[in-house]
Amino acid sequence: MDNSDRIEPIDTDAVLWSAGEHDREGRPLLLILHGFGSHEGDLFALAPHLPLEPVIAALRAPLTAGQGWSWFPIGEPGDPGPEALDAAAAGVLEWLDALPEQPASIGLLGFSQGGAMALQLMRHAPERFAFAVQLSGFVASGERPGDARLAELRPPVFWGRGTADQIIPQTAVARTQDWLPDHSTLTERIYEGMAHSVSQTELDEIVEFLRERYATPRA
Repeated sequence: MDNSDRIEPIDTDAVLWSAGEHDREGRPLLLILHGFGSHEGDLFALAPHLPLEPVIAALRAPLTAGQGWSWFPIGEPGDPGPEALDAAAAGVLEWLDALPEQPASIGLLGFSQGGAMALQLMRHAPERFAFAVQLSGFVASGERPGDARLAELRPPVFWGRGTADQIIPQTAVARTQDWLPDHSTLTERIYEGMAHSVSQTELDEIVEFLRERYATPRA
């Protein structure tokens, strides 16, 4: 990590799994990270539409936010303090370390704050995550420990957003546009008229992206 040892732990009892413990062995893991004020069951509703190869685990963010949860305080919209993101990322990595068995691979899918978290996790542990799906989110400002390594690895990242999104500031979008091409193999999709949400068209393209990630290479 960095010089800070602050950790926001994940509630293991709140994790939603798509498969029982005995059915997870040897399979890839897809982590689902919800947005601000939401909960672990929100994006987990996408599970029936996603490829069957990975085990899906939907995490609950550690901080309360109204009737839901958040990964970090909003503060300056689109530019949260790095310490809060680092603490949340540390909690996810700690949770992964404690799994009874490490998955074959780990992918990330996050919406809004969860999208920012997906990129932040890759920036702390670039070797650990195979890819990220970042929906209506952004990359946090500043340098993180794994940025140079990500620039070498260039893992696949799907970044989708709508032209009518009034939540993510343009400054954060511009920062992400500058950062992602240098630190990932980017699939960028912009959806005309879509607000801060996920459309059916975007979901279809997410599924296509995931199927490519889980496709078995031909001999």
